Amino acid sequence: MSAAVEYAVDAAERDPVERLRALCDTGSLRDVVAVDGLAAGRGTLDGVAARVFATDPRVQGGALGSAGCALVVAGYESALAAGEPVVGIWQSGGARLREGARSLDAIGRVFRVMTRASGRIPQVSVVLGPSAGGAAYGPALTDVVVLGPDARVFVTGPDVVRSVTGEDVDALSLGGPQVHARQSGVAHVTSPTVGAAFERAREITALLADRRRRGPVLRGEVDPGALLPSNVRRAYDVRPVVDALLDAPAVELAPGWAPNVVTALGRIDGRSVGVLANNPLRLGGCLTAASSDKAARFVRTCDALGVPLVVLVDVPGYLPGGAQELDGVVRRGAKLLHAFACAEVPRVTVVTRKAYGGAYIAMNSASLGSTRVFAWPGAVVDVMSPVAAVRVLNRRELAGLEGAARAEAESALAARHSETTGGLAEAVADGFVDEIVEPAETRAAIVRTLAAAGDGRGRPGNIPL
Repeated sequence: MSAAVEYAVDAAERDPVERLRALCDTGSLRDVVAVDGLAAGRGTLDGVAARVFATDPRVQGGALGSAGCALVVAGYESALAAGEPVVGIWQSGGARLREGARSLDAIGRVFRVMTRASGRIPQVSVVLGPSAGGAAYGPALTDVVVLGPDARVFVTGPDVVRSVTGEDVDALSLGGPQVHARQSGVAHVTSPTVGAAFERAREITALLADRRRRGPVLRGEVDPGALLPSNVRRAYDVRPVVDALLDAPAVELAPGWAPNVVTALGRIDGRSVGVLANNPLRLGGCLTAASSDKAARFVRTCDALGVPLVVLVDVPGYLPGGAQELDGVVRRGAKLLHAFACAEVPRVTVVTRKAYGGAYIAMNSASLGSTRVFAWPGAVVDVMSPVAAVRVLNRRELAGLEGAARAEAESALAARHSETTGGLAEAVADGFVDEIVEPAETRAAIVRTLAAAGDGRGRPGNIPL
């Protein structure tokens, strides 16, 4: 293939109209308007009507000018009036240098309309190439960020970083998909191909915008309890349990960042739900500063957009240690408490094994206003584990014992403590748990609860926590 032909193919792949056509359902793109550096239009994504736009990397590297920004603002205003989601495709160097401060003002107007739309309509961003400055903050203001394989997201590029700080860094290590998927938390989804990024964007948009879609639910019944190891001390991956409760496998968001909690979208009995779950496979399922940020943002997203929440709890507490305290676990943990306490969307909690301490409260407890709290037989709700508790409460009694005698005494005291303070009968009697359900009956209980709860939606405004 000649160099000229290669350039033509590359240009076609970066054509914003062609990108929008590939993003939307086949044949649905219409009302396309193209200005200097940007294209916008209307289409459907997985059957959902949406407003779409794409920067044009062929024109000044996709830099955002006043005309293109005005087109984005107009699209948002129309989307707000119609109650439709907005999906943007980004590949842009940021503000257009040739326009000076005019381009900065124009980008600021885009940020303002995005913030006005926050929590009112779903906003999804797909980043396909280098996106800097205003084109980095734009996606970060939206609800879900999908990165393609060539995405590079940063405030300032490698050349500027090198000239100002002397740091020698390339675009991939500065703002590549893995950086934002595992370390910064900017990316919710990374995709191996552009086509896969578009497919995921369509799926997520439909889950957030078409919350009451009904259709045949074809699934084989799976007992989620059978997916847990028989030894309660063994760690396990909670994601198969999540999938077992849904109509189809979940769309997990930010799987690589703070993986000790799972945040995912899916459907139960045809209705969109958000699932938040502790994952014992990572850090024993403990909550941390980062996972509190991740979970709180997810709760706020679902609440603002009217997506009911299902919370699976198996948490030994917050991860102890100086590193967590210095990382702001108190401040960041409070975000999760605040998110749940303010939430108005229906939200169901299922305690599968244990719920201890402040983490028990933070994971959508009855005290924070959960719609209903279920627990599997054998689950424990307490301030801390029974053994840890008796070591504090009975330290004098245990002080003179050693070896097997101490272990035997601890076991007996822990069993007695669990019956009196952490037993399910006591939790049900006190109203901390509404109902004990068998694992195989959990999905039906969730469906029943959500149907009775009806719809709910919190106040708009999904600040990027």
